[in-house]
Amino acid sequence: MKKITLSLTSIALILLLSACNNKEETENVSIMLDWYPNAVHSFLYVAEEKGYFKDEGIELDIKFPASPTDPINLAAAGKVTMGITYQPDVIIAKSEQNVDIKSVGALVQSPLNHVAFLKSSGITIPKDLEGKTVGYTGNPLNEAILKTMMKANGGDYSKVNMVDVGFELNSSLISNKTDAVIGAYINHEVPLLEYEGYPTGYIDPTEYGVPSFYELVVVTSDETWEKERKNIEAFWRAVGKAFVDIESSPDEAISILLKNQNEANFPLIEDVEKESLSILLPKMKAQNKFGDQDVNNWEATANWMLNEGLLTEEPDLNGIFVNMD
Repeated sequence: MKKITLSLTSIALILLLSACNNKEETENVSIMLDWYPNAVHSFLYVAEEKGYFKDEGIELDIKFPASPTDPINLAAAGKVTMGITYQPDVIIAKSEQNVDIKSVGALVQSPLNHVAFLKSSGITIPKDLEGKTVGYTGNPLNEAILKTMMKANGGDYSKVNMVDVGFELNSSLISNKTDAVIGAYINHEVPLLEYEGYPTGYIDPTEYGVPSFYELVVVTSDETWEKERKNIEAFWRAVGKAFVDIESSPDEAISILLKNQNEANFPLIEDVEKESLSILLPKMKAQNKFGDQDVNNWEATANWMLNEGLLTEEPDLNGIFVNMD
């Protein structure tokens, strides 16, 4: 009996130690979204739902920003492991503000930001905006984009009446306060207008001189990268699997997303998110693996920003991005 008691005690001890070890192997990783959950974040929720993060030994904490600058600022400060933000903002932070930040993956490989307008406006090309009122969010990037587009199309930017409408892009169009808007996303504002019964047109800035910059990237601090590289690589393996699943079953991805929406602050419309995801999928697919970045893209975007006065000096791109092995 004594031998049996000792054996049972040993087994219990082994199980306890095993449980402790498993707990220690699970690493906490946090990511701050650029906004509340929507179709562009589906890969996170699919990876969570299917246990891909758990398989990689990490536990993901998804956070929402209080302001648009939170993802990059908190990532740079090490308050979150990663943040989702905009490529031009990363270039400004790195080059102009000497922030130790780097991109560890590109989520959207080309701009979502387009010039949008109601089809009844008769607008088809940038030059048509001469003498028109264009609403924007007050972001100098939008002004630079439109300047480049007008110049490439032989238009005169000085003849455009730019009006800061904040985030009321769609309502300014519907109410005829503006003839067009820039800063509208073809995966959100455009399908939402269509859903509400307003046939909408748009112009792709990359067809008129604007480089095909990454719309959204995932950033971390240099210090966090050094300390948590294995966790960040594990994160990308997990979401890479999820993206493959989304491509094969987008409806399933939307179903998972809807279960994780922030209904109080940003309720989702299923039809709009389905259309959004159909627009996003080809734009999120990298040439090699999900999240991959290219040095030529970073250089072209930075040079264009310098030429348009968004940067005050030659950009420093040293260590600004890294691809996962």
